[in-house]
Amino acid sequence: VQLQASGGGLVQAGDSLRLSCAASGRTLGGRIMGWFRQAPGKGREFVARITWSGGYTSYADSVKERFTISRDNAKNTVVLQINSLKPEDTAVYYCAGSNPGGTSYLYWGQGTLVTVSS
Repeated sequence: VQLQASGGGLVQAGDSLRLSCAASGRTLGGRIMGWFRQAPGKGREFVARITWSGGYTSYADSVKERFTISRDNAKNTVVLQINSLKPEDTAVYYCAGSNPGGTSYLYWGQGTLVTVSS
């Protein structure tokens, strides 16, 4: 599975962004697709995930009120809608795809940078 993330940029606090992750190469059925982020000087952290087949979602507590993950089966794309951006959301955002059983993330996109100014 090849993953291509896009949609990052420089925004102001309170703005919204829509990140996309285009997947290609193999079927996504049975996989979990996730978004992670890595802020400057910090480790990578989980943000949100969605099961490709059933569309079940889960979020990190820090983002669940503002982030929404969704998928477009026809376009093989996973979207992360981010509202009410905060400076602490500044990070490189990565999309990831799991193995067919959903037990581990095997595939990673190249990351897209989100910078939020106050």
